[in-house]
Amino acid sequence: MYVPICEFYHFEKLATNGAKMVIISNYSRRASTTMNKVKSLGLDPSVFEGVITSGELMHQYFQRRDDPWFAALGIGRSCIHITWSDRGPISLEKLSLFWSMEPKPWGFPLVTSPVSLEDLEKMLEQCASKRIPMIVANLDFVTVEARALLIMPGTLAAKYEKLGGEVKWMGKPDQIIYKSAMVMVGVDASDSIAVGDSLHYDIKGANEARIA
Repeated sequence: MYVPICEFYHFEKLATNGAKMVIISNYSRRASTTMNKVKSLGLDPSVFEGVITSGELMHQYFQRRDDPWFAALGIGRSCIHITWSDRGPISLEKLSLFWSMEPKPWGFPLVTSPVSLEDLEKMLEQCASKRIPMIVANLDFVTVEARALLIMPGTLAAKYEKLGGEVKWMGKPDQIIYKSAMVMVGVDASDSIAVGDSLHYDIKGANEARIA
């Protein structure tokens, strides 16, 4: 999320005039971590009703288990967590999930951060052949770091689908994250406006959720 400082005033003005604003992000970490980033940008977090990230959404669905897809995964399952080694795994606290380093029929890949397709191709083929579902908690295809393009989990998930694997997309442009944001503030799509700079993630996601 990049916001020019000259635009910070507009957030405060919108909030003062009764607008309920929610930050929607494909970030794989929990909402509280994202809100700390908002503070570091110099924004007042109180002008926002909340934050919904891909990671937060995944965590909530695992915790509730009221969605048929997540309920079918069962309790006490192992998962292969694919992430940046220097960033460490995301928190799976109180989710009854356990780490595994090998693809097993009772496990599933959980993708949250940039990876190398070459290093993971064999594992992806093994998981797809065993019909193991994949959950993606960061849907971006690429990101820019130090002026270089890095492969993101969305690319990995698309590759997995081509191999015949099943993927659960937890973020933009899937409408699931937009619906969660609307529930958070208690509004319908007809009373919502989505603001974003990406045709693939922001605009496509808003269109699918029937938000202007």
